[in-house]
Amino acid sequence: MGSAPAGAVRARYLVYFQYVGTAFNGVVAVKGAQPAIGVQNFLEEAAKGLNSVEPIKLTISSRTDAGVHALSNSAHLDVQRRPGRPPFSPEILTKALNTHLRHPAIRVVQAFRVPSNFHARYTATSRTYLYRLATGCPQLDQFSVFERNLCWALRADSLDVAAMQEAAQHLVGTHDFSAFQSAGSPARTSVRTLRRASVSPGLSSPFVSLQDRGLRFWNLEFESQSFLYRQQVRRMTAVLVAVGLGVLTPAQVKAILESRDPLGKHQTRVAPAQGLFLVAVRYPGLGNHADGTLDCGQQEGSGVWDEEALGQWKDLKDEGSG
Repeated sequence: MGSAPAGAVRARYLVYFQYVGTAFNGVVAVKGAQPAIGVQNFLEEAAKGLNSVEPIKLTISSRTDAGVHALSNSAHLDVQRRPGRPPFSPEILTKALNTHLRHPAIRVVQAFRVPSNFHARYTATSRTYLYRLATGCPQLDQFSVFERNLCWALRADSLDVAAMQEAAQHLVGTHDFSAFQSAGSPARTSVRTLRRASVSPGLSSPFVSLQDRGLRFWNLEFESQSFLYRQQVRRMTAVLVAVGLGVLTPAQVKAILESRDPLGKHQTRVAPAQGLFLVAVRYPGLGNHADGTLDCGQQEGSGVWDEEALGQWKDLKDEGSG
C-alpha cells in the first residue's frame, strides 16, 4: 500500500458478523474469477463504502469451510479516513457495513475500536463450535426443508448419549489431535487443548410439522483456544456419532486419538458441513457474553444516536455521493 496523506488517522476495529454458510465457499475470500465465493468477499466489498484512504482488508479470526455457518465470527480491519475527519464510531461502522452488504445471508452484528496491535486471530482466547443433529428421520426428503441446511439428519431413532458423553471426555484436555485433521494439513503442530466437549438434548425445532413428532434434536459443543485447520470438529463429531450408533465404543475413541493416524477407518469420516456453527469467539478483557458478543462500552447502540454519530453518518453519505 502507498503512504497515506499527512494527517490521515488510521483506526482499527473488531467486527462481529454472522452468516448462513450454505451459499458460500467458506468464510475466507475466494480470489480470481471463480464461481465460488467467500463471506469475506462480500464484507470487503461492503467496506469500500467506508471510503477509506487505503483499501480495507479483513483479517478473519476463524476460518470456516463451505456450508458451515456462524452465529458469531469476527475479524479486524483498519479504516483510514481523509485528513481532518475523525474515526468512525463503532455504531456508524456497523450501520455502514450493513447498508452496503449485498448478500442477505450475512449481517454485521457489532463493532468495537481496538488498539492498533490487536489481532482478531491471535488475540482470541476461546472459540466455541456447536454441531446440531436430528434423529428419527428415515428419509431426507421427509425432513423439514427449513432444517435441511442447518443440521445433520440421522435415520436412527435414537443415540446412546451416555456413551457419546463418555467418549467425548476422552477428547478433553491437551492432546495431539493428528487423528482428527485432514491429511496434509499445514498446521505446524497438531497439539491442541480441548477445554470442553459435550453432548446434550437440543431445543425442538419450530420448523417441523406434526407428522415429524418422532424427531429429536441434539447439540454437540466443543470449546478450545484454537482448532486444527479443516474439519477437526466435524471429524470428532463423526466419531462421536459412530459411538452413539453403537459402531464404536468410548474406549475405541481413546485408541483413535492415541493412534495419531488421520487415515484410519473411522477418523476419515467427516460430519456434513451444514450442521456446524461457529457460535463464539472470545477475547481477553472485553467482557465477553456467552454468545461471543462484547460489552466494553462501545456497543452497537440502542438506536438513539448522538449528534456526533449523526454527523458522521451524514458525512459518509456525502463522501459516497461526491
